[in-house]
Amino acid sequence: MGSDTAGARGARDFANMSSALALASRGLGNVWPNPAVGCVLVRETESGEETGGRAGRVVGRGWTQAGGRPHAETEALRRAGSAAKGSTAYVTLEPCAHHGTTPPCADALIAAGVARVVAAIEDPDPRVAGKGFARLEAAGIEVARGVGASEAAEINAGFLLRVRAGRPLVTLKLATTLDGRIAAADGESRWITGDDARARAHRLRAEHDAVMIGSGTALADDPELTCRLPGFAGRQPVRIVMDGRLRLAPAAVLARTARATPTWVVTGADADAGRKKALAALGVKIVEVPAGPDGSIHARDALIALGGRGLTRVLVEGGGTLAAALLKADLVDRMAWFHAPSVLGGAGLPAVGALAHAALAEMPRFEPVARTAAGADGLVTFRRLDR
Repeated sequence: MGSDTAGARGARDFANMSSALALASRGLGNVWPNPAVGCVLVRETESGEETGGRAGRVVGRGWTQAGGRPHAETEALRRAGSAAKGSTAYVTLEPCAHHGTTPPCADALIAAGVARVVAAIEDPDPRVAGKGFARLEAAGIEVARGVGASEAAEINAGFLLRVRAGRPLVTLKLATTLDGRIAAADGESRWITGDDARARAHRLRAEHDAVMIGSGTALADDPELTCRLPGFAGRQPVRIVMDGRLRLAPAAVLARTARATPTWVVTGADADAGRKKALAALGVKIVEVPAGPDGSIHARDALIALGGRGLTRVLVEGGGTLAAALLKADLVDRMAWFHAPSVLGGAGLPAVGALAHAALAEMPRFEPVARTAAGADGLVTFRRLDR
């Protein structure tokens, strides 16, 4: 293949993979414990003419559906029908090769007669991990890897982390003044940021599997923790309270609405049995982890327990004690900082509790990845810097 032809093919592959990545992002917060995958099936035109960076026509599109089934490839093949034969499948994650609730996607692609598969990244799940690619190649299908790899890895960072480390990705959301305060000295906090920032925060909830708060925030605010945006009513995140001493009362909003919106409480195995029973009767799921003598829970133990229950992406919304515990344990992977153009001063309540670092070198460090406006407020997203 000449360099010009190879270059044109590479441009087409990137353009079509970009479409598959956009489809994959639709599944965020809605497909756990599965990854969010997108698939586009493209047949080359007889003329070979390019349109918009693509040669050919899209015959099928799919993304992982709610609850993780059907998979993206299965959905795209269903929509394409017989037109899938001879097409190129652009998929953001290696097609699965194991039998679960549904047959392997690699087998479905083979049966449909696709000629080529372009995949962004390999699936690290031991049940797949290269086996999907091997099965496709054994069937005579050309396989290309690595197109859009970094974008695909970011979309499924939570799934990949859960497979490799057993825990979900943690995003810490902060809504503060410019000097990092979340409330006045008397606790007043409504509203530091404006309507646009709060709407963006609700969108973040929809893109995560779960929203987590500490017991202090649950007691002080009695929040709903739901996503209240048009069109998102059917994709509510799990609501999680970190509550080592099990202080959440059955009368709390989170407990009373647990049958309508999933509510989990992470608490110690030795926490009050009567309170556990009362909360469970309301539909609250009790997640027991080891606790210290003072009832405190180690953040890593809690996250491993949540990962074991399938969660891949957790949005942490408060308060300062929980934020500090996660930062001290080096468990914050992403940060979304909403900042209002205002200053409260030293008497205001800080967004993060004491970290007790002896030197600047011990501070958790992050790199900014995006900056945007949210009405009069600002939003900066960060990614943890590996030490």
